[in-house]
Amino acid sequence: MALLRCNKCGHVAEAPAEQIGTHTSCPACGNPVPVYDTVLFVRKVLQQYFALQEELKQLRPAPTPSPTTGNNLAGIDLHNTAHLTSEAWHAEIVGWFQRRQITVRTSPDAVDTTGFFDEFAVEIGDNYALLGDVVGKIRWAQQKDVPNFSLKLGELSQKEGQAINAFCKRLHDHTFLSKYYYQKQDKLGRATIQTAPAIRNFFAGDWLEWYALMKLLTFFQERQKPFSCTRNLSVIFPNEDLHELDVFFLVDGNTPVCIECKTGEFRQDIDKYLRLRKRLGIDRSQFILCCLGLGDEQAAGLSSMYELTFVNPTGLQGHLAKLF
Repeated sequence: MALLRCNKCGHVAEAPAEQIGTHTSCPACGNPVPVYDTVLFVRKVLQQYFALQEELKQLRPAPTPSPTTGNNLAGIDLHNTAHLTSEAWHAEIVGWFQRRQITVRTSPDAVDTTGFFDEFAVEIGDNYALLGDVVGKIRWAQQKDVPNFSLKLGELSQKEGQAINAFCKRLHDHTFLSKYYYQKQDKLGRATIQTAPAIRNFFAGDWLEWYALMKLLTFFQERQKPFSCTRNLSVIFPNEDLHELDVFFLVDGNTPVCIECKTGEFRQDIDKYLRLRKRLGIDRSQFILCCLGLGDEQAAGLSSMYELTFVNPTGLQGHLAKLF
């Protein structure tokens, strides 16, 4: 059998095979229509179908990645995730350095937020004016190998004393202190330090690295910008010079942000950081020294003197807002 299709009314019908190549009247409207070989007709229809399908594919926009894939942290609890520890998460950072003939070694555990380091770091950093004395006493006891210290909470306002007492109780509950109890009558807090290396390192300065990491994570998550990040990144140059970067972010796969965190003296290291910044090829606005105890005016002055950016912890997010 053959096929006929009316171009006027759209009617399709079978026709005798001997009419192939001739014209006949449409059974529906009487319009003259050609008669086609069935196989030839179907082949032509399929050719048009696939051509239109390819055209539609070219016009269709690229699919939007799922918010839980790739380096997008939408919907993830930043304070309780091992998402940042995977090789895939660090792949863009490793590739960025490889393109500069620089070898890196990542430290996945340094960005695992399933513990409590990140929460306490943010609490300390956001309330350092109040909690700094506690951190200082713990650090002093660790350095002097003195197992105990006390806090004279009666010398503070009632509100401040209650806040510090509650903070120390939480430190004890989460094993950052080995012992803690409060003498209500004397308004005296007594604590025994924790000797575990991870806790010693935390109060020795790691807390500021955790603070910077979490502030940047929050900043970029809120703005839904794609990024990768890491802590304690070992950087090995072609001449085998070895450096460690405290906190490193790669934004949009191409823009680096390096943060060096200093809870103590930093002046003797300025020249080292100047050389490191130039070797890495990072803009001065993106190579940041986050220094505890630095005033806003002093930070601005140092930033204008050197080809580095100086901030204090509270000024970190403000600087990021200017960059992004």
